[in-house]
Formats: sequence, structure tokens, C-alpha cells
Amino acid sequence: MALSGMRGLSVFISDIRNCQNKEQERLRVDKELGNVRTRFKNEKGLSPYEKKKYVWKMLYIYMLGYDVDFGHMEAVSLISAPKYPEKQVGYIVTSCLLNENHDFLRLAINTVRNDIIGRNETFQCLALTMVGNIGGREFAESLAPDVQKLLISSSYRPLVRKKAALCLLRLYRKNPDVVNVDGWADRMAQLLDERDLGVLTSSMSLLVALVSNHHDSYWSCLPKCVKILERLARNQDIPQEYTYYGIPSPWLQVKTMRALQYFPTVEDPNTRRSLFEVLQRILMGTDVVKNVNKNNASHAVLFEALALVMHLDAEKEMMSQCVALLGKFIAVREPNIRYLGLENMTRMLMVTDVQDIIKRHQAQIITSLKDPDISIRRRALDLLYGMCDVSNAKDIVEELLQYLSTADFAMREELSLKAAILAEKFAPDLSWYVDVILQLIDKAGDFVSDDIWFRVVQFVTNNEDLQPYAAAKAREYLDKPAIHETMVKVSAYIIGEFGHLLARRPGCSPKELFSVIHEKLPAVSTYTIPILLSTYAKIFMHTQPPDAELQNQIWAIFNKYESCIDVEIQQRAAEYLALSRRGAALVDILAEMPKFPERQSALIKKAEDTEVDTAEQSAIKLRAQQTSNALVVTDQRPANGTPPVNQLGLVKIPSMSSNADHNSTDQALSQENGTLSTVDPQPASADLLGDLLGPLAIEGPPGTAVQSQPSVIPGVGGDSNAVDAAAIVPVGEEQNSVQPIGNIAERFLALCLKDSGVLYEDPNIQIGIKAEWRVHQGCLVLFLGNKNTSPLVSVQAIILPPSHFKMELSLVPDTIPPRAQVQCPLEVVNLRPSRDVAVLDFSYKFGNNMVNVKLRLPAVLNKFLQPIPVSAEEFFPQWRSLSGPPLKLQEVVRGVKPMPLAEMANLLNSLRLMVCPALDPNPNNLVASTMFYSESTRAMLCLVRIETDPADRTQLRMTVSSGDPTLTLELKEFIKEQLCSIPIAPRAPGPVSPAHPVAQPTSPAAALTDPGAMLAGLL
Repeated sequence: MALSGMRGLSVFISDIRNCQNKEQERLRVDKELGNVRTRFKNEKGLSPYEKKKYVWKMLYIYMLGYDVDFGHMEAVSLISAPKYPEKQVGYIVTSCLLNENHDFLRLAINTVRNDIIGRNETFQCLALTMVGNIGGREFAESLAPDVQKLLISSSYRPLVRKKAALCLLRLYRKNPDVVNVDGWADRMAQLLDERDLGVLTSSMSLLVALVSNHHDSYWSCLPKCVKILERLARNQDIPQEYTYYGIPSPWLQVKTMRALQYFPTVEDPNTRRSLFEVLQRILMGTDVVKNVNKNNASHAVLFEALALVMHLDAEKEMMSQCVALLGKFIAVREPNIRYLGLENMTRMLMVTDVQDIIKRHQAQIITSLKDPDISIRRRALDLLYGMCDVSNAKDIVEELLQYLSTADFAMREELSLKAAILAEKFAPDLSWYVDVILQLIDKAGDFVSDDIWFRVVQFVTNNEDLQPYAAAKAREYLDKPAIHETMVKVSAYIIGEFGHLLARRPGCSPKELFSVIHEKLPAVSTYTIPILLSTYAKIFMHTQPPDAELQNQIWAIFNKYESCIDVEIQQRAAEYLALSRRGAALVDILAEMPKFPERQSALIKKAEDTEVDTAEQSAIKLRAQQTSNALVVTDQRPANGTPPVNQLGLVKIPSMSSNADHNSTDQALSQENGTLSTVDPQPASADLLGDLLGPLAIEGPPGTAVQSQPSVIPGVGGDSNAVDAAAIVPVGEEQNSVQPIGNIAERFLALCLKDSGVLYEDPNIQIGIKAEWRVHQGCLVLFLGNKNTSPLVSVQAIILPPSHFKMELSLVPDTIPPRAQVQCPLEVVNLRPSRDVAVLDFSYKFGNNMVNVKLRLPAVLNKFLQPIPVSAEEFFPQWRSLSGPPLKLQEVVRGVKPMPLAEMANLLNSLRLMVCPALDPNPNNLVASTMFYSESTRAMLCLVRIETDPADRTQLRMTVSSGDPTLTLELKEFIKEQLCSIPIAPRAPGPVSPAHPVAQPTSPAAALTDPGAMLAGLL
């Protein structure tokens, strides 16, 4: 842009460049925008030169990233200026500031049309360029005939005609009706006879768009395209300016071959022979050289030629030549060329009769699995998956299993899924299939989806000959000291169903099978416990007459889980305990599962769904997440009085309770969606209340347990006293007559680090919480206890969730009876990473007082973390693969609370970040790892490194990395706030044990602060 004579604009740009910081720049921009706005208000006093200068300033400010919400009319008005300098500014600024739907553009349509049909070629080029960039449907309807005349007229210079071709392409994309197919086909064929390569290249872009919609109407263009390729391949009459590193117009070659791929076939034998000669010349004449630019151009032409060869279904000899050429490419050192070679070889798999030729390069493809570039490893995996058949399945699957141990976390899930599918499709025998799946689970349990072990259970159930072998292999894996939870699931299921077939083998008696499975129970999650309970019931059923010791052990387990918070576990334990007392009738009730009906593999369907996850679909998903509204649940009953439907869509865990449950098990094993079936809770009784409130007694007096692990949770900071003062809002005649007991903020902070305790208490009510967290889901139970001898009425509880949560609260009764307690389950789904916190808006009426309190719920970011140990072999490749922002963020943190390194490690562990010792050679540094779960990220590995300064414990350098930029930022800020804002709690002279709390004043109110004391009063 020419700035000569525009002193004011030059000074403004210099001022911007001399700003010391962003704030100074903003102040200078605001000042200039105010000046420009003032001058535009007095537009009559502005000369064309001044208007041009101010419009240039607006464009510069817009390019700096600031919003410019005025002056658009002034920019558009410059288009009608008679002189070139002002008209140029008008066209350029309008193209940058406005889009095709802007109302001001309609005002310029007539002016633009006058410039296009005029004889001034410079004005024509300006107008065509702007329309080609931002023209919409209205421009298409008004200007398309005039642009077509410019394109087909030989009286205009090539400069104008090539811009007209690109402008017509834009108009055609906005409104295909502007090009009449019947009348334009012959004119399009005439344009392909052009000798000027600029016009020809632009016209070919137009042709690609036309034939993509109506190839039948443009058959006359096909031989012309072949002649263009012949001309370029032989370098006939190609000007030097269109030769790129010795390659005649590679852009035109690529576009021409792209247009040919829209025609179904080439029927004329002479045209077909000429085309294959050109393609043969391209295949033979392409090689890897040192010049990167030449490589890029020649390979662009080559890979388009390969695509055309596949499209035309060429002779096998040419196909073999293509595969051999690609085989050379996947062996070179240049990673881009290897990537393209693997990608195009994968496309070649769609062509018949070349799979055997591709198999010759199997060793080199397997070597590419170990490439440092993950994109190359992904393409190699896709190629191996596509080329696998019965003849090479064993070798490929074994290679994938070996690679699984060292593969990136980002690839392990896809790798596991594809290995499982190949083992299922091409298994020489079913015992080999079972071996492969169990090895898969053993090596990559975290990344093996439930569909995989569901599928192996289906195969074992449906094949009687396979059942003893599968049970024996499952028994072998259970002997390992540490196995993944998925292995526990599949082994327990198979042994529960078929363990009795191993009765004569050593170490496989019912008592021994129960013992080896029960050893795994303390380490599994609540997802797996129902399966283990079903296994115990099956083992008990096969032990007839029952062994007294084994019977007592199993009954003790069922008795323990009858009072579990999880409804599924509670129901199974209660039912199995009742069934186990029926003696011989248990054999019929818990008989072996019948065969599953044959159906399409859920694994193959999942793989197909994964493969179509394009960038466009990811963008649609992201937009849906950004615009989705959080589910706000109130305590209002529906109009028909029916309870609300569970909207979480939990997948039912496979049941082994009875033949009657086969349908639900079959449904779960195929991973069809369904809600978790539950039973209505029993009527409230004294014993039931004792079981439900009992776990809350671990809270102890509020002054002791809270101080043991002080912390600050981000997004909810602030002065604790201020929070307490504002938390309770009495409404009625007596203001502030009901005050909370204890510190609300400290209770909240304590619950952020543990899963049960008292959330809020006042003289009338105590609200307790018990929570369980399962990956990205959580189940919280609110215990609402009335401490008075009078009922609490007008009880309401409304959840105010942030946008990243989906929350559903069960119905809250309007009245809580005297000295009674009610439970209100709350289900939470974490949609994406965020530090925002949900709020419980709770209110009740006691006497004349209407009390309202807003309480933060302890569903915070660290609840969705699962500490995971990471070895050096797994840590460093993942750490290096995340090279920088936004996936890896580093910050020097100052103002840290001074603490020994061991205390900092304990703090990280309490936040569910597993500190990995000996990973960092510097003893003053800490390295931690964890797995974050949300609906958007699924399982996402997070790595943290903290470098401390021994001389100054108040500062450190922290680096956080993950595969999601939002998660990386949120986790970094979360840890930073923990380290910087930890309150120093006052300590007693000696250590205080939770089992021996500090003595509290013995008053009725003080006694009721202990949930255990409250329980005694209630019962």
C-alpha cells in the first residue's frame, strides 16, 4: 500500500510500533478511533484525500485485531470515487471489513457493475477481485452475465479474463443457477483451447467446480483436458514464468487431473491411450531430489496422477508400478514423503488385485510403526489394518501387540480396537482369538473399551469347546500380582460362568477360585463390584452341598454391600443373599447363560464411526458444546406426578444373576444404550437411617477434620467469613435469626479433598454429603436431617450448574418430618474441563422464618482426576510429543507458600496427582501424572513438572501438558491456586488424630455438630 504523502497515517503507525505494552497500544487506538469518528460525523468537510487516509487508519486498526464498528459506509462510498487512489482504497477496505451478507454491499452493486462493464481494465480488475472475495447471491444474480462476457471475449487482456474466471467461480459456488449448463458446456470447451496459461489455470478451476456437479454435460471437455496434460508433460510452448523448478505449471497439471477424476471413465481408445502415456511419463519421471520446493511440486503432480490411475482402474502392470514407486517413498528419510507414501498406499488398497503387491512392503510398513512422527505411525497403522487378511493376520496382530507396549497414549485406544477387530475377523482358531484379547487387555487395559471384552464373552458363551480353555487362561491371569481392572472383569465373568469346568485342575476348586478373585476386590471400582458379586453367587451355586467356610465368607460380603450407596450393588447383594438361602433351587435360578443371538460386531461399527471423525465433524461437535445449555434441575414434580427419567444413559453392567436376566446382559454386552434399572428404596426405618447416616460420622467435629488438610479450590475463592455472612439469607419478620454452625467455606474445602462429610449445618438442619466418582460421572447423595421435634416445611433444593456440568437431582420432599432424615441423590456428568463450581440453592421454613442458603457443591476439577503411575519409558515420549503452547504451558509461579518438598508432594497426591519418584534427576523437582475424564476429552493423560528453587521456596517453575488446550490451562491454574493460596491453619501443640478429636464444648448445639451425635438423637 502506498503511504507517500499520508503523514498522519505514518505517524499513527509509528506511534503504535513505539508502544511499550498492550495497554498503551489500546489507549492510542481508542484515541485515534475517537478522532476518526469525530471527523466522519462532519463528512461534508472531508476531502477525498482525508477520507482515504482515515479509512486506511480504520483498516490498520482492524488488522491489529480491534473491532471497528463504524466507518463502513465511508469505505463503501470510496468505491464510487472517480480517481484510482480513492477507488483502490474503497475496494480493498470493503473486501477486508465486510462479508457477503452485509447490508452496505447492496449499495455498491451498481457501482461495481459499472466498473465491470466499463473499458478501464484497472477498475475492472479491482471490481472482479472484490466480487471474487466477498460476492454473495445478490452479486451472482446481478453480475454473472457481465462476468461471463468478460471471460469469453477475446478483446480483453488475459489479466482481466483470468480474474473473471475466478470471479465466476465464486458466483457459481454461491448460486449454481447463474451458469446455464446447456449453454455453457461448449464455451467451456473453447476456453480450454486458450494458449495463455494464466487464463487456462483459472478456467480449469472453474471446470473442476462445474464437473463436480454436472459431469454429464461436459464430456466435450475431456479430450481437451488430456491435450492440456500432453502439452504440459512434453513441455510444449510453456512460458518460463509458468515453469516451477523445471516443472511445467504443476498447478495446472494437478487441477486438470482433478477434473478428469469426476468423469466415470474414458471411453475413446485414442484418448485413453494418450492419457495413460502422460501418466506413465509422470510416474517414470518423478524422483526424490534434494531441493524441497521441487519435491513438493513434483510430488503434488505425482500423487494426483496416482489418484487418477486408481480412478481409471488402469492395467495391473501400471498399478504394480505405482505400488513399487510408493514402496520407495515409504523408505526415504524425509518424513513428509513417507507420510504421503503410506497414505496413498492405503488408498491403493481400494483397487482390486494389488493387495498381494502391497504385502511385499509389509516389513517396511511395520518399521514405520516405530517412526518418531505420530502422524506417520497412524498412517502405518491404518495401512496394516487395511492390508490384513487370513494369510498375514497372525504376523500383523503379533506386531501390533508388541508395539502396544511402547505406543503413544494417543494411539493405544485405536491400536487396541483395530487389533481386536483383526483378531476377530481373521482368527485361524478361537483359542488364538482369546489369547490375543487377553494379551491386549493385559498390555493396554486403560485403553481397551468395554466393547472388546463384551465381544470375547459373547464368543466364549456361544462356543462350548472354547469355554474350558478360556476359563483356564482367565485363571492364569488372575495369578498375576497386578492386573488391570478390565482383566478382573473379564476373568471374573468367565470364571463365574465356566469356572466349574476346571474343578479337576489344581488350584481351581471353588474355594481357591473365590480366594483369587476376592483378592482383587479392594482395588476395583464400583463398576466392577457388581460383576464380582455375581461371580461369588455363581461360585456358591456350583458348590453344592455348600462349604460352610466359603458360604460364610460369601454371605459376609453380601451383607456388607446390602447398605452400599450404589443402587446396582445394593440390589445385587440383597437379591443374591436372599437367593443363596434357597439351597438346591439356586442351581436352576443361576444356571449358565444361554447363547447370544448372532449380530454384527459392535467393534467394527465403532471403528467405522471412528474413521469418519473428520475435521468438519470435530468443528460441529465443538460448536455444539459451546452452544449447549446446561441442564438446570429443580425440585418441582412434573404435572402428571411421575418421577423424572434418568437422562444419564448409563450402560448396564453385565449381570450373571439368572437366565431371566439374559436379555439385559446381552444388551449390555453389545453396548446398546439403556438406563440403569433400579428398585425403589425401602421405607425409612431406624436401622436404615443408621446405615445411611453412619458413614457421615467420620467427619468428626468441624474444627478438627477441616484443619487437617487445608486447601483452596479455584473458582470459589474469597474470604471465608464473607462467604459465611452471605451464605444464609433469612426471609421473614426476624432478620438473621438463624445462623450457620461452623465455617461453611472450611466445610466446603474439606469436602473437596474427601468424599463424605457435613456440607452445612444450622440449629434446624444438617446437610451431609456422600459422593462416589466414576471417571467423568459422579453420584452425590445429599442427607437432609431435621434436628428439631417439629417438621421443616416448604423445603426446596435447586441445582445451579455451570455450563460444563450436566446435573440431575432427584425429587426433594416438601416436608422433612421431626427428627428424621431424607436422601436426595444427585447425578453429575462432567462435559469438559473447567474450574467453575455448581451451587445448591436450598431453602426451608421453620416457624415464622423462611431460610435460604446457597452452598457450593464439592464437584470440582480434581474429582475427575485419577492418579496413574507412569514409567520413564512412557513419560518422556509423551512429554516430548507435546512441544509447546497451547498443549504444554509453563509459568514461573511466585508467592508460593513455603513448604518442604515432601509436603508439596503430599499436597499433589491429595489432589489426585500421582507424584512419580526418580523420573526427574534433579532432587528439587517433582513430576506427577494423572488421567482426566470428561465427556469431551474422554480419558486424557496430564503430565506435570514442578521445578523448585532450594534457596527460595516462595517461587517455582511449573509446566503442565495434556492433549487438550483447555484442560492444560485449567489444570495449570488449578494447581497454581493450590500452591499460592493455601491458608496456614492453626495447629495444636501436638498432633491431633481424627480418632481422638479435640474436646468441644458440651452444649446441645455443639453436640449436634457431630453427625454421629445427631444420629444418636434421631434414633
